[in-house]
Amino acid sequence: MGEIKMAETKNWHTHRDAKNARLASISSLLDGKFAKTEDVVKVLSNLIKPGDKVVLEGDNQKQASFLSEALTKVDPERVHDLHMIMSSISRPEHLDIFDLGIASKMDFSFAGPQSTRVSQMIADGTMIVGDIHTYLELFGRLFIDLIPNVVLVAADKVDKEGNLYTGFNTEETPTIVEAAAFHDGIVIVQANEVVDKVPRVDIPGDWVDVVIPADKPYQLEPLFTRDPQAITELQILMGMMAIKGIYAKHHVQTLNHGVGFNTSAIELLLPTYGEQLGLKGKICRNWELNPTPTLIPAIESGWVQSIHSFGGEVGMEKYIAARPDVFFVGKDGTMRSNRALGQVAGQYALDMFVGSTLQIDQWGNSSTVTNGRLSGFGGAPNMGSNPTGRRHSTPAWQSLKPDDDPLAKGQKLVVQMVETFGANKKPVFVDHLDAEEVRKEAKLANVPIMIYSEDTTHIVTEEGIAYLYKTDSMEERKAAIEAIAGVTPVGLRSNPEKVKDLRERGIVALPEDLGVRREDAKRSLLAAQTMDDLVEWSHGLYNPPAKFRSWS
Repeated sequence: MGEIKMAETKNWHTHRDAKNARLASISSLLDGKFAKTEDVVKVLSNLIKPGDKVVLEGDNQKQASFLSEALTKVDPERVHDLHMIMSSISRPEHLDIFDLGIASKMDFSFAGPQSTRVSQMIADGTMIVGDIHTYLELFGRLFIDLIPNVVLVAADKVDKEGNLYTGFNTEETPTIVEAAAFHDGIVIVQANEVVDKVPRVDIPGDWVDVVIPADKPYQLEPLFTRDPQAITELQILMGMMAIKGIYAKHHVQTLNHGVGFNTSAIELLLPTYGEQLGLKGKICRNWELNPTPTLIPAIESGWVQSIHSFGGEVGMEKYIAARPDVFFVGKDGTMRSNRALGQVAGQYALDMFVGSTLQIDQWGNSSTVTNGRLSGFGGAPNMGSNPTGRRHSTPAWQSLKPDDDPLAKGQKLVVQMVETFGANKKPVFVDHLDAEEVRKEAKLANVPIMIYSEDTTHIVTEEGIAYLYKTDSMEERKAAIEAIAGVTPVGLRSNPEKVKDLRERGIVALPEDLGVRREDAKRSLLAAQTMDDLVEWSHGLYNPPAKFRSWS
């Protein structure tokens, strides 16, 4: 055998050397870890290099707005072709950097506020999309094949050692920072306030490279607040059907509600209609969701045992601090949200996900991606999928277990709750999703489906409930969807004799089959009918954002 020659000594810390060189280039701008507010553009220009993978914190609610605005001011001759990685494309400058030639590629999860512009930029060739992800999927890739060179994040407070307090709106900040800090990426933080001692350490200072005091507090949006005054009687009817025909039927104890007026109606029906049905203590005890104000009456009425949250919600700070038995509150008196662990809980620990969508096709696939809108999905595909790795059992999970297979297991309840026509008066039920065409236009590898038919167990409309998990063929599934699709083109194909058979077999249930009277679906059934009612339920602790307040 030939002699094995040892390779020449290899440098195994090139990433660390490169990081140190970058930081050395701004040493004159730093006092310890701290740079001056007015030097932010200089800092970014020196620390970010062409082609870098850059995570810009744009959560659903919290935005690193000072840093995102500064990034638009770097010289594109010097900083260009950035590969941006963002949970949520929420602010105009998140896309301005593409028009300016600073960035060229984007991997993201959600783009609701900017979804139309994203579609246009893809069509124009201004932006290349890597992929659309669920939140958890995107976080996971930060540690595998999208390891960032630089991360730009926001904190409430920072002390002289660089320890960060992210408080009520911690969200995914620690996850983003960890991905960079432990693989020689650069962590740049905008801070609302510099203090001698932070209330608690959410992120240790030795994970942080540069701190820049922001010129104003970071942007924060109350995305999950819904005014009870806007809930319709149709949504109340759907809520009554869902409570009786799904929540009670399956003994659902652990759950997530997607944001929307349909789910807000359910939350406000628990202390009234749910009480009438004798369901307190039997359903809806443990939650994973943002702290929605419409849950306050259910909390105060003793329905809710615990709530873990992905993020905060503006105005709920004092209420949550006063209810540590329910929420995850630190010794400092503020909640610690965690989007990454919340998404893990949403996938594996919950019995049920209830959400909404913009389109459902004839087979039950759904998507919020429509023509001209590449919105992404956020956490819905994660929450709304059946985790085949789950092994623990609950009554709700077992209630969907097939009887004819000795090796069968249970299934998560995945409920789509939609009115047959959307707010734009367009049918929600369609033969083919717009997403099929969007895939071609955006040059995506797969059709951007939010929740697949195979994972969807129930669909609720104003017409009734389709128990899709009971169907034994795609044709039967299609017929069940047609039966509750109203006067949409899909619904108009419904066959009365087939519907009668599906009702008799419990695959479709109309309100009368559930013992729900349409005439009982009145706004007076809501535990709170206005924002003022929610404040009263909270004993004055809830402070609604200005745009939701009554000034009369």
